[in-house]
Amino acid sequence: MALTDIAIRNAKPGAKPCKLGDALGLFLLVQPSGGKLWRLKYRMDGREKKPGIGTYPFD
Repeated sequence: MALTDIAIRNAKPGAKPCKLGDALGLFLLVQPSGGKLWRLKYRMDGREKKPGIGTYPFD
C-alpha cells in the first residue's frame, strides 16, 4: 500500500528510528530527531544496498 502525504505528516518520532514502507523497496525512515528520509533498499551481487534519495518534504 502506498504511503499518503497525511500518513507521512502524522508519523511521530520515537526513541528508535522507524520505517514506513511504500512499495518495491522504497521506505521513509523517521529519525528520533524528527527528520524524515527517503531510502531505497535493493540487492546487487548478493549484497544489500540502502542509498538515500532525499528528505521529506523535498526541497
